[in-house]
Amino acid sequence: MKGKKVLLSGVKPTGRPHIGNYFGAMRQFVDLQREYTPYIFIADYHALTTVQNRIEMEEHTLGVALDYLAIGLDPTVTTLYKQSDVRLAAELAWVFECLTTMPYLMRAHAFKDAEAKNKEINVGVFNYPMLMAADILLFHADVVPVGQDQKQHIEITRDTAEKFNRIFGETFTLPQALSIGEVETVPGTDGRKMSKSYNNTIPLFAEGEELRSTVMGIVTDSKGEGEPKDPDSCTVFAIHKLVSEKDLPDLEQRYRTGGIGYKESKEILAENMEAYFRPMREYRKELAENIGEVYKILTEGAERARTVAEVTMQDVRQKIGVA
Repeated sequence: MKGKKVLLSGVKPTGRPHIGNYFGAMRQFVDLQREYTPYIFIADYHALTTVQNRIEMEEHTLGVALDYLAIGLDPTVTTLYKQSDVRLAAELAWVFECLTTMPYLMRAHAFKDAEAKNKEINVGVFNYPMLMAADILLFHADVVPVGQDQKQHIEITRDTAEKFNRIFGETFTLPQALSIGEVETVPGTDGRKMSKSYNNTIPLFAEGEELRSTVMGIVTDSKGEGEPKDPDSCTVFAIHKLVSEKDLPDLEQRYRTGGIGYKESKEILAENMEAYFRPMREYRKELAENIGEVYKILTEGAERARTVAEVTMQDVRQKIGVA
């Protein structure tokens, strides 16, 4: 009987996650981990294109591990590892780079965006799609969860696999993009899509005054208490829909009849967010007090990942004539 399909995803260690990251992707990884054979890696080599400070890299890498374990990623089911601990991906990326032309890589969105902004582009940004292809193909991933803006990476990965297979013989599985549970875009505090680049995020593990002040700062229209309000266009209500399930019918009715002001709605939201994320937040604190166990999880994950990756690379080396 054919085993479960392989799911793979990488997470760059570039700062604190926000609730948009959680509802948009992180939660789905936890939901899917028993349906697939999952590999989740902390993409520290990818992050090196922008994060070039040792302390920052170490702190953010550990932070990603804590975040994913805290939200329910089970290391006995999911292989969680650091990209830099499975360096075979860098070896495979070099093989792919030797098969790929510069004009082809110049089509990549990240490169084109940087070029359009007249940025001085490092080689890592230019070659980024090749390392990503290696990350994916090394484990013969069947599915890769991606957002709409990342689908080109899967197309490049498939093209790369097909080219290698054509030149050297059937070797790599062609991965499919997996659209993870269509979640409405989580709005940020200014009403735009929640994004670190907009500085409009609500940190996933915020609590106390940080959480309250962030929620109270959400932008609303000028309608006062007693005036009917449209829940469908309200940023505060959009976040209520994610964390205030029991209160939603009452809140919607009060919105439409003018029975609630934005200040009270935000206060309720802050309380509900505090309660919703409390179990994860507390578990994260427990994990942070036992860092040795977290490193043990990453070490064991890397060992499992390397075992699989080495089999792939032995086959590749044989086929390209360097074994």
